[in-house]
Amino acid sequence: MKWTDVQLIAETLSDNYGEIDPKTINFVDLHNLIITLEDFHDDHTRGGEKVLEAIQQAWIDEAD
Repeated sequence: MKWTDVQLIAETLSDNYGEIDPKTINFVDLHNLIITLEDFHDDHTRGGEKVLEAIQQAWIDEAD
């Protein structure tokens, strides 16, 4: 996975961290969860605020 795989990342987060409410997670924690995903292979420094917002929103949509 790369940062551009917003939907896939959100689905994986939902599957792996169903106990976490994506509405309340801060961006630092979200970033850390993403970069530690087993299939994530991208530059860890490229996960900016806009990408994290998109992933968080997709995760919220996935969780609903």
